[in-house]
Amino acid sequence: MSVLRELGTISVCLAIGLVAAKAEDYPTRPIRIMVGFSAGTGADITARVVGQRMGQILGQQIVVENKAGAGSSLAAEAVARAPKDGYTLLMASIANPINAAVGSSLSFDFPKDFAPIVRLTTTPNVLVAHPSIGVRSVKELIDLAKAKPDQLSFGSSGVATGTHLSGELFKVMAGVKMVHVPYGGSPQAVTDLLAGRTQVLFSPASTVLQHVREGKLVALASTEAKRTAIAPDLPTMVEAGLPGFETGLWFGLMAPAGTSKEIVEKVNGAANEALKADEVAKALAPQGIDVVGGSTDDFARHLHSEMTRWATVAEAAGLKK
Repeated sequence: MSVLRELGTISVCLAIGLVAAKAEDYPTRPIRIMVGFSAGTGADITARVVGQRMGQILGQQIVVENKAGAGSSLAAEAVARAPKDGYTLLMASIANPINAAVGSSLSFDFPKDFAPIVRLTTTPNVLVAHPSIGVRSVKELIDLAKAKPDQLSFGSSGVATGTHLSGELFKVMAGVKMVHVPYGGSPQAVTDLLAGRTQVLFSPASTVLQHVREGKLVALASTEAKRTAIAPDLPTMVEAGLPGFETGLWFGLMAPAGTSKEIVEKVNGAANEALKADEVAKALAPQGIDVVGGSTDDFARHLHSEMTRWATVAEAAGLKK
């Protein structure tokens, strides 16, 4: 019996040593980042720009694979089922906690099946309005919406998307009633806003600021905690009188839960170093994408805040299933 016990102890020690060696040697082959959106989107651009620099730091190629569909849930499902070895990572986004909060029939448990690595970037939404309604500030919009309940409509890129939930959060925090008009993507939502068929829209800054400069739309506020570099004169929603309103389109790396802490920290270190590179910031800035970075704990706290926020908004909007 003692011999068996000793053999068992030796096996455990060997296994621990093997895991440690693997973590220390990581990576020994290319790393794959699964992106749940199509090429050219903010998630895709972030993955490719940051991933290229990370690959140079880690000494291995980082391959970006687009697996669009179901609000990025197809990519998340693939990563949740992947080996816990650090070679398949998820480019997570605001869509993931929203999907979890809405209670869609997912084959995975987002909070439990993924390990946070680092929040990479954020892209502010901008609250814009059609000039015909005559508002020039968030306060004026709120006053108008209160005076005309359910007579203003706001577009979105689809039901339960970040732009939709931003509008629902605005309704809750401002105490107003507006009609939601969902589209199949941001371009269609912007097109109808420009035509005056809807009156209000939360949209990624890079999508609408040119229209603002041309006088076709009026920008009222950005949705990040601090002013965005792409529109520094635009106040934040907090400055406009809605404390706690923050709905930027963030992107971050996550690994399957159970991936070793050593590998997670190694990827986190490479990502933070990549985000400090001048060429990374210069490539992302024109797209309205700001770098973030930070520790795994920072990202975990952000995710917890997002899950709580969107669960509350989804319930208020009657979206929970």
